[in-house]
Amino acid sequence: RETLKTGLRANLPEYMVPTHFIVLDKMPLTANGKLDRKALPAPDASQWQATYIAPQGELEQQLAAIWADVLSVERVGRSDSFFELGGHSLLAVQMLVRVREQLQHEVSLKDVFEQPSLADFCNTLQEKNGESDHAQDELTKSLEALKRLSAEEIDNLIA
Repeated sequence: RETLKTGLRANLPEYMVPTHFIVLDKMPLTANGKLDRKALPAPDASQWQATYIAPQGELEQQLAAIWADVLSVERVGRSDSFFELGGHSLLAVQMLVRVREQLQHEVSLKDVFEQPSLADFCNTLQEKNGESDHAQDELTKSLEALKRLSAEEIDNLIA
């Protein structure tokens, strides 16, 4: 399975690599020769999650709780991939809405696809939040500097 996944990862984006693999002697078919999806066996749940590594830090724990709720899984570890846990684009959008509402952080859908593991996604979220905090700090400093200027100095700046 890992060899197959490695080969697929070399040629496909992460979100397109199948989450589960089941070896079948033959594909179940309906009476008219089409794939009988209902007759396919359910994947083994042990394939869903990597070795569990607990989330570290408050933000990772909050994100893990959001992911677990959106994906309807019991727990989410640092190395777990959003897509390997059953996520897809619609669930990713739901997750991003919750991140915005509950954590007041903005992040793009593209970031979920590019950083599908909890730890990597959390790092991206922190970087983007840090950038907005830095911009806010710079704006605050600029406004404070403007407040200290006299009317004459402001007129000279504008002219």
